[in-house]
Amino acid sequence: MEVSKSENTRFRKILLEALSAGAEVLKKKFRKVSFRYKGRANLVTEADVLSQKAILAVIRRFAPLHDYQAEENAVRNTGSLFRWVIDPLDGTTNYAHGYPASCVSIALLFKDQPIFGGVYDPFREERFIAEKGRGAFLNGKKISVSKIKSLKESLLITGFAYDRHRHSHFYVERLRKFLLASHDIRRSGSAALDLAWIACGRADGFWEFRLNPWDVAAGWLLVEEAGGKVTDFSGKRWSNPKVFGPQTLASNGRIHSEMLSFFKGFRFPKDLIPKP
Repeated sequence: MEVSKSENTRFRKILLEALSAGAEVLKKKFRKVSFRYKGRANLVTEADVLSQKAILAVIRRFAPLHDYQAEENAVRNTGSLFRWVIDPLDGTTNYAHGYPASCVSIALLFKDQPIFGGVYDPFREERFIAEKGRGAFLNGKKISVSKIKSLKESLLITGFAYDRHRHSHFYVERLRKFLLASHDIRRSGSAALDLAWIACGRADGFWEFRLNPWDVAAGWLLVEEAGGKVTDFSGKRWSNPKVFGPQTLASNGRIHSEMLSFFKGFRFPKDLIPKP
């Protein structure tokens, strides 16, 4: 079974409407919500919940037979070949503090691989869209990764997992090594935005541990369709949703091998090794 051209057209419309529905909530609720902790450093706000509700309403209406997986405990698993992977608010900590670096991230998987991905930044009114085999776009204009060829010239992005209280030394050691080898490093607090920015050439490489499928599924397709590369820390391409995110290395492709070399020879804590 393959996806027809007419189905792709329909799926693109659903994606665009779902992204807009979630983004409208984020704009409306910005600086107007309180938050609660669902983990030591992991927050959830009213905007997360309302954005997810708005997105799922679109998907349930226009793709009622599709499965979905959304961050705030919403899963439909009937065995459909199509699955929507949704982060209604990526960058919740930023959002909760009034720091405008957050987005909606939605991907459509077919047979466990992304065929559409969208990241919508409502604060810059930037909508990144990728379609498998058709390229990646920012507000309708085609984008591509940077042409930087060496790590020493690269601007990198990273983030820190919520288990930083257990593995801070390990994470900081990776950061130190990349800091010494690269031009500079940034941290936005939104992995989906980070991947979108790799895709459009604003930065050259990204790494992070302990991400989830909804954090990276859309951004993964954006990077690849823009000419970049996404793998785990051993250089393997992700094969199914179970391994989307625990080890994320994205780049313009040109510096990928050099970045991978920084993970060779290190002993990872056991709970940072993804289970097959």
